Amino acid sequence: MPNFCAALHCSRMSSHSVLAFFRFPRDPERCKKWVENCCRSDLRDKTPEHLNKYHRLCARHFEPDLILKTSPFRTVLKDTAIPTIFDHPTRKRAKNEQAEDEATKAKVSKVEEKEEAPKDPAESANGQETDNGPRVSDEEREHKEYLRSLFDVVVMMGRQNIPLHGHSEKEPRSKSFTPSNFQALLEYRINAGDEVLRRKFETAAVNLEYCSSTQLQQMLDVSEKCILEDLLTEVKEARFFSLVMDNLVEIAGENHLPLFIRFVDQVSSLREEFLGFLRFEGDVEGIAQSLAVEISEKYSLSMEQCRGQAYFCTGIYAFKVKAVAIRLSEQYPLAVLTPSSAHSLNICLANSMNFTSVQLVMSTLKKIDAFFSKSPLLQNQLDNAISIYYQGNEEKAAALKEVCHTNWTEQHDAFELAVDLLESLLLCMDSVHDNEEFKWSDDVAHNAFVISEALSDFEFVMALVVLKNTLSFSRAFGKNLQGQTSEVFFAASSLTAVLHSVNEVLENIEVYHEFWFEEAINLAAALEIPIKIPRLFFRKQRPDAGEEIQPEAYYKIHLTFPVVSHVIKELSDLFSENHLKALQSLFLVPAIMGQLKFNTEETSAEIYKEDLPNPDTLPTELNCWKIKWKHGTKNVTLPSTIYETLQLSDVKFFPNVCALLKVLSCLPVLSLADDRCSTARRRLMAYLQDTPAKHRNKSLAMFNISCGYDLDLMVETYLKMYPDKEPTETPA
Repeated sequence: MPNFCAALHCSRMSSHSVLAFFRFPRDPERCKKWVENCCRSDLRDKTPEHLNKYHRLCARHFEPDLILKTSPFRTVLKDTAIPTIFDHPTRKRAKNEQAEDEATKAKVSKVEEKEEAPKDPAESANGQETDNGPRVSDEEREHKEYLRSLFDVVVMMGRQNIPLHGHSEKEPRSKSFTPSNFQALLEYRINAGDEVLRRKFETAAVNLEYCSSTQLQQMLDVSEKCILEDLLTEVKEARFFSLVMDNLVEIAGENHLPLFIRFVDQVSSLREEFLGFLRFEGDVEGIAQSLAVEISEKYSLSMEQCRGQAYFCTGIYAFKVKAVAIRLSEQYPLAVLTPSSAHSLNICLANSMNFTSVQLVMSTLKKIDAFFSKSPLLQNQLDNAISIYYQGNEEKAAALKEVCHTNWTEQHDAFELAVDLLESLLLCMDSVHDNEEFKWSDDVAHNAFVISEALSDFEFVMALVVLKNTLSFSRAFGKNLQGQTSEVFFAASSLTAVLHSVNEVLENIEVYHEFWFEEAINLAAALEIPIKIPRLFFRKQRPDAGEEIQPEAYYKIHLTFPVVSHVIKELSDLFSENHLKALQSLFLVPAIMGQLKFNTEETSAEIYKEDLPNPDTLPTELNCWKIKWKHGTKNVTLPSTIYETLQLSDVKFFPNVCALLKVLSCLPVLSLADDRCSTARRRLMAYLQDTPAKHRNKSLAMFNISCGYDLDLMVETYLKMYPDKEPTETPA
């Protein structure tokens, strides 16, 4: 689509001019000056983000020395550029009330004349007319319009989540199959009146399709590059960032690791954006090296500037993903490994356990969540089962029903809730599986049977009880980590108590296991579940003749002891010395200083000394910062978050404190202040749920997850990277 100049009484648009068009800046002050100078009162109430996305000014309104030609295909403005070359119609309107109407008619007339009349001598990219400047031929202009049409279709497919390919190409000659959605949409666009595309292919060779597979892949690569360009520019301006690795996904038959990046933007807002997919193949050392290389070469960032990392992975790959994160922490000590604020700590701890019994519990909880999300009728069936089981305790029943309408399988107390709901869940699944009234489909009945079989297995019951009791020590701790900034600060000092409690369980494992095993037996007896050792154990190793293994001894050796030991090690890995020092540095938030009565320990900030603009003055500056809030803010509510602190007008007088707060804000353990900051994660989850693995595409996913794109930038970048116009490969 062509860009129109937003200046009042300027009729230029990109499709009829070789002038460069520039987005409105995101900086609020500079954006405000742009709006004032271009005399558009209707834009004054628009946000900088809206103006940046939807409005442009052409190069004619800028002094030539403000415009830089970085390449034959790329023109940019200086960071401080302000448009100053305008007519002033407001003065004319003071003399003539009809001037605005006449100017509007003149604007329309000029556009129509330009459409009909031959093009004047070309203008240079910096906005100055010149007799010997480069001319844009009709052929070049039409080729750009052709590429813009192609990119427009690609963008639409990504935004609407339309896969590139339709049916499989098992019968490519059959008219019953449509192997390429992209080709079909191009043909539809031609039939809808796209004359540029029509002329392109009417004059092409008979056997040439609309777009070759090579050209399509080039366009996808260019699109992904352009989408990330603005994001990476903001990250570089922020300087420091953190990486968050999410659960493995399958794309084109290969495993990929979704990467998110956290940083503080120019208005001091914490953001978490989607960066891309990392191919997850090879050994731990190779994957860690590939990630560091991709960050450096593809994204032009440096892992030396990474100040935090987190991961969340389930299933058999969790151990490998953790090993990659630890390897990166060893190579880059300041890239501290932390829990992810997007997931509860107890769920992360359980998912990181590579034990068959624990994985049985976690996979069953996922199946339960997916099962009841299919239909409200299934949720009603569970509510009825709860009412039947808790007939004498209406208050408990009401509380459980309310919880079941949330994502309770992902909460801190998921295992406690699962124990309370176990009887009701089994009753519900059996009822659905029996399907006496033929209310449920065969697929739903089968899924109910699979879940019922898992719930009625003593291995599941025992593992659930062990997880509930072991992770009860970290439940409050994990909940505080997802709380307010002050709760995170004080949670760091409570880690020692948590580890002490879990270590005490390990030292007295015989006693604790006896109580837990008895609890599991009582729960199984209520459900008429036989106590037995997993069948898989006997298949892997056969005991000697005459030797009988007791269930209590088996579960102590193969479940209770490993789970408790793993929790201790995992907490120690997630809360390293550098991580704890970083959390202790949150004392810089004024509200936390007030809670500490301004008796703060300032040595924890030393780990970030090299990141400060004036490290030598840090002690003096911290003392001034403390005095400011201790004596100068009577009857004033102290800022309680990093974001509120960074919004203070006088924080700029404390450059070291400001830099420290921005680094701390990047840590993945801190919760995002606004739901809008986690939009990228929600869009990724929606894309993965709605798109079968065989139809997923890394580049199209970027369109679906990201919100902004610029077709003109894509065309310019494509022409720069691939100057050959004609495709030479087979059709897409």
